[in-house]
Amino acid sequence: MLESISQFYHSLNAVGRTTMITTPILLLAVVVLLVLERRMPYRKGLPFFREGLFVDLFWYTLVQSYFLQILIFGFLIAPLAKHFGAQFHIMDSWPVVAQVAFFVVTHDFYIYWFHRFQHSSAFFWRTHEAHHSGKQVDWLAGSRSHIVEIIINQTIEFAPIVLLGANPVVVPIKALIDAVWGMYIHANIDVKSGKLQYFINGPEMHLWHHADHEEVYYANFSTKFAVWDWLFGTAFLPENRKPQRWGLPYAFPKDYFAQHAFSVVRFDEKALAERSAAFRTYHGVRWRVLGWLGQRVPAAKVLQGWEVPEDVHETVPAPRPGGNPTAEPAVASESSRPAVTAAS
Repeated sequence: MLESISQFYHSLNAVGRTTMITTPILLLAVVVLLVLERRMPYRKGLPFFREGLFVDLFWYTLVQSYFLQILIFGFLIAPLAKHFGAQFHIMDSWPVVAQVAFFVVTHDFYIYWFHRFQHSSAFFWRTHEAHHSGKQVDWLAGSRSHIVEIIINQTIEFAPIVLLGANPVVVPIKALIDAVWGMYIHANIDVKSGKLQYFINGPEMHLWHHADHEEVYYANFSTKFAVWDWLFGTAFLPENRKPQRWGLPYAFPKDYFAQHAFSVVRFDEKALAERSAAFRTYHGVRWRVLGWLGQRVPAAKVLQGWEVPEDVHETVPAPRPGGNPTAEPAVASESSRPAVTAAS
């Protein structure tokens, strides 16, 4: 068996062989994070089968990622490479390590500014709010990202790797770094990284970014390198205090397709289900299927997700000692989190 695996491995090209190495590393990272979430939780009481797990794992992680990979590389980057690729092969002589480091740092710098822009723009907030909609943040919560957001960021992330003539193995290596780091900063792990947090981003700052606290509506935008937040005045890391409430200050759909529709047309999911038989039928399909499955396979009941009661039911106010900008709410009943975002 080992011989056949070895033959298969050596029959692949460099990217395929690299992917065969990065994939088990990714799976191992998932296992490690799951163990750490159970052993040293940042927020105690969060179940593994939390609300929204099915949507995040099936729709965002598996289905959306699969099709967007085909779209981004096959229909966006490939034509660009065909048209411009021969003109920009300037990294052929660089070591792979240097290439990976270059693209990790430069893309992270871009992500900081684009992420910050999303929180300040009424239009682009709609491509990002789904990422903040989960009230139970864990290792998988980072996968919940709007289609448009992924297309923009991953095209800008991977197109330069191809166009600048980098070694093709940089793509799976960087994808592994992105995936592991993304899971880590969202993981429900009580990390104390000390002064390292001034340079390397981790859960202690990014979990605050997902809190429904006024003081962090415009803070902690970094992904991999927290140094961007400290350099540009958007860092927020209070001592001996954790968030009391998570998610968005307004109701957000729980269904994958409804979440994308909500970014175009605002609606109340529950109210729409009450007055529309068609939407009610569609909206209830998943629950009926999971309910039917749970009756026959009791262990499958957990797929419906368990809710964690919230002790705080409204946005946590703050005196804003850091002078964070205050957005003008477009709808009086909604919070000021780019609730400029609630504008049509």
